Amino acid sequence: MKKQLKKLTLKDVAKALNVSTATISNAFNRPDQLSAKLRDSILEACEKMGYFGPNAAARSLRTGRTGIVGIVLSDYLSYSLTDPVASQFLQGMAEVFQDNDYNMLLLSVYDHEPQDAQSRMQSSMVDGFVVYGHKPQQCSNAPWLMPNKNIITVDSFIPGTTSVNVENYKGAYEIAVHALSHRPKSVAILGLSLLDTDRVCRVQEDELFDASASISIQRLRGYFAALDEHGLNVPYERIWNIPQNTHKVAYQAAREALTMADRPQLLLCMSDRIAIAAVQAALQMGLRVPEDLQVVGFDGISESENFHPSITTVHQQTVEKGRIAAQVFLGLRETKDVVLETELIIRESCPKTLVRSLSA
Repeated sequence: MKKQLKKLTLKDVAKALNVSTATISNAFNRPDQLSAKLRDSILEACEKMGYFGPNAAARSLRTGRTGIVGIVLSDYLSYSLTDPVASQFLQGMAEVFQDNDYNMLLLSVYDHEPQDAQSRMQSSMVDGFVVYGHKPQQCSNAPWLMPNKNIITVDSFIPGTTSVNVENYKGAYEIAVHALSHRPKSVAILGLSLLDTDRVCRVQEDELFDASASISIQRLRGYFAALDEHGLNVPYERIWNIPQNTHKVAYQAAREALTMADRPQLLLCMSDRIAIAAVQAALQMGLRVPEDLQVVGFDGISESENFHPSITTVHQQTVEKGRIAAQVFLGLRETKDVVLETELIIRESCPKTLVRSLSA
């Protein structure tokens, strides 16, 4: 039987290289304490020996720091990694954490066994959490709300934490004002995660999430403000809840809206993915966009520009949002709430000027 090799310790490596254990530790954890030449030579020698740094748990006990941040996602990991907004946000964080020798541990609140998810978060060797996109129903008894842990929340409002958000109300208001300048006779809203349900359905006012906790409600209020200024009222039966930002459920909601007896001439969509699905549904029903139907989105993902007709949207600084969240977590920025500006981008699905269909 092949003899199992002994696992190298920090002391073994220090002795072999004839340096102190502190020097080895600094090479991995505090590069600012060594010259670049010395650190490179130590890391190269360690790699040849098969030593890849101190154990995270032991390092945490010595320094109080693991060099790992837990990224708590509000959706399944498989969804978050394919959603364009979430993936851009993760990209922005990764740039900053990588430059500062930090690793990201991706966690999800969704689990077949919620107690298992809670246990994993509580036992994770992390210096704190960046909590992304949490919905109000996910904030009760949250396992990541731990004392003495650094916590930053993004695209959510959770008391007692520092948050990074975008101007959801203002962005929604501005795009609705633009769209309503064409004076549509009827309007419908395709909302995102407005209710605590996994169904595509119409909205009941008393079921809506609290506006202070939900970015989707902030966007809805922005739409309402613009509609009120134009003397229009959109009853709740003309507002759809779409539980997840995917094409399949968005297409279903759009088809339902467009087959109403009083077909809307304008769809206010809370994401670009929803807007793209809505345009596809309209085109397959024989409607012309924007002549018969105007559609607007929110997010500014690349698909909204490349799709035809291209989507009028609200661009949010998603990558920058990730960078800022990471910088606040690491103390590279002042620890205070950050709200990023949005930008209205006018494209083909709801242009500046409009020639209506004679049958509209």
